[in-house]
Amino acid sequence: MKKNNAYRLNMLAMFIAIIILQTSVPILGLIPIGPLSITIIPVTVSLAAILLGTTDGAIIGGVWGVITFIRAFVWPTSPLATIVFVNPVVSVLPRIMVGVVAGVVYQQLKTRFNNQGIAISVAAICGSLTNTLLVLGLIYLFYKGNAPQLYQVNVKALLPYLLGVIGTNGIPEAIFSGIVTPLIGRPLLKVINKHK
Repeated sequence: MKKNNAYRLNMLAMFIAIIILQTSVPILGLIPIGPLSITIIPVTVSLAAILLGTTDGAIIGGVWGVITFIRAFVWPTSPLATIVFVNPVVSVLPRIMVGVVAGVVYQQLKTRFNNQGIAISVAAICGSLTNTLLVLGLIYLFYKGNAPQLYQVNVKALLPYLLGVIGTNGIPEAIFSGIVTPLIGRPLLKVINKHK
């Protein structure tokens, strides 16, 4: 039991270290494009949820969210971050939900599909889309009245603008997650299962 707890804590520490690196080094986790950033960090959070379980995936997502929140004050990734990510509901909650959704979807699908890669891929896509849809949906809910402050976006243009971001950022992020996560996750699951 103690061995399993130590192993879990070591894995959590490793994922937290990866998240810190990804949020600190732009090319590793965030690729800034215009007012927003294309993020590949959902792959890490989804992997944590798939390898360690939904709770640990939520913890890793929460770490990402807290770092996003803090960075909005001290080292924002974009001009938009200084306005929207100072709200923890926008910066932290969606990141936690990435781990929850990816973990739940994987647990549901792994017993239904003989192909583990499909379960991992679908879970990662759902995790990535959760991040995109929740962040942008919450931005719309909280800031539609303040749209002129949001990177000089007109109130009437806010919804089309956010929908455009889903198309240009969210969909590529989800595709990336769906392709890359199984490539990393399947070999790691074999190692973890041998360890158990």
